[in-house]
Amino acid sequence: MKKSKTQTFMASVAMVMCSQIVIKLLGFLYRIVITNVDGFGNEGNGYYNYGYQIYVLLLAISSVGIPNAIAKLVSEKCATDNFKSAYRIFRCALILFALIGGVLSVGLYVFAPFIATVICDTPKIVHTLRVLSPAILFVSVSSVVRGFFQGMKNMKATSTSQVIEQLIKCVATVVIVMCMVGAPPEIMAAGATAATTLSTFLSLIYLAIFYKSNKADIRERLAQSKPLVHETFSKIAKSILYVAVPISLGSVVASINRVVDLTTVVQGLKAAFAGTAGLDELTMELSGMLSKGDVIINLPLALNIAFSTVLVPTVAGAMAVGDKKTACDKVSFSLLVSIIIALPATVGCMVLADEIFLLLYPNAPEGGYLFAISAITIFFSAITQTNAGSLQGLGKVFVPAIALVVGGVVKLIVNLTLIPIPEINILGAPIGSVLCQGIGCLITFSVVKKNLPMKLGAMKYFVKPFVSALAMGAVVFVISRTLTGYVGNAVSTVAAIGAGVCVYAVLVFAVFKVFDDDELKQLPMGRSLVKLLHRVK
Repeated sequence: MKKSKTQTFMASVAMVMCSQIVIKLLGFLYRIVITNVDGFGNEGNGYYNYGYQIYVLLLAISSVGIPNAIAKLVSEKCATDNFKSAYRIFRCALILFALIGGVLSVGLYVFAPFIATVICDTPKIVHTLRVLSPAILFVSVSSVVRGFFQGMKNMKATSTSQVIEQLIKCVATVVIVMCMVGAPPEIMAAGATAATTLSTFLSLIYLAIFYKSNKADIRERLAQSKPLVHETFSKIAKSILYVAVPISLGSVVASINRVVDLTTVVQGLKAAFAGTAGLDELTMELSGMLSKGDVIINLPLALNIAFSTVLVPTVAGAMAVGDKKTACDKVSFSLLVSIIIALPATVGCMVLADEIFLLLYPNAPEGGYLFAISAITIFFSAITQTNAGSLQGLGKVFVPAIALVVGGVVKLIVNLTLIPIPEINILGAPIGSVLCQGIGCLITFSVVKKNLPMKLGAMKYFVKPFVSALAMGAVVFVISRTLTGYVGNAVSTVAAIGAGVCVYAVLVFAVFKVFDDDELKQLPMGRSLVKLLHRVK
């Protein structure tokens, strides 16, 4: 492709970050709206979330790891001016994953009753599963196209298609659910997921148009490439799967963890409240209370996932030509930004858990105490995201999956032990999540540190950010509690969040100077920030 089509590391990060912010905000918006729709509430949220997680598990098998896997392979070929091989990988991957996605789509539709009744012990999610089944094929094919352009350091295909997909999903979900008021919660949940299938199909149409618009640039790169060394489809497919399977394995394990988590939560709650009238509805309601926090937790992680996405081709390309210094610099900088993003989000959500739930879910505000504990996972998840991108770029593709397996086993034990205890019940779930993410973070960070000689000073990377976040938390707590009695929850919560952002920014950038000038210049609007900080010295 033409040089203008290739983006720098931070330009790529900025594009992915902006798209992820829009995506998560839209997801955040429609989940809030439908949760507050009459008849949907916590119970409908429970059915929606359970069915959706089964879909996500199959999606992980067919497509979630594909963009990073294809991006890694294409990036390595592009780094050595072998674009013909990169394009051959792309074409073979399209055929391979269209077949895999198609089989899983048909399988989910056919076996939906068995999955809902026998595996999940929640027959009412069968409608949700069947409605979602075609989306697996659409996303599988889309993921290959996204990975191809990511490998060439062009993030527009990924960013724009995901925004389009989420925008359609947001609008369609709200419209469908509102049109279904009066229907049972499980039917409303199935209607909500119909929007997902529609949006993934239209996103695939956009990607086809995007690919066609870039065909001239692709032809130019092919003409300038080294000669193609012919390889059979089966050999290329094996090489793709050799990279894609381990990378996807992390997503598969994460999805299995979520499904096992939901299943053990449901079974544990049934054991804790055995004999209670309306037991199935009660378990779905409590499960729905827990899942409401996930929507909020995803917002700060959306900011951070950009680094994980861009690190894969960046690190892989650098290592392919023996440039270990570039790999170290990008990973250490990304880790620092991840810490700076995740810490205030973690502390703020813990301090304002009840107030945030009351603000966002006025018709179903229960569950703030669960969210307060779950918020701790924001920090661990953000660091793990960055570590996973680094490890995949380094070729250590099995490590993130192994870390998740270990964390998942711990969570399973905690769920099975704590949730059936009536005095603890649903509270055991977020406790297990914190332990799961914490262990995964520790394992992945240890392996990254072992393979890259990064210098991570304790004051810069840990002490100063932690002190800043704690000070911010204290300010947020005081303002929220002081203003609530005078101006109400909504105004006091928004004011506390605004004040917390200002306090944290001043401490990080001006007081403790966590970033030096060169690092600041890599951030969006970084040069302007450098000038501002020099003026106020």
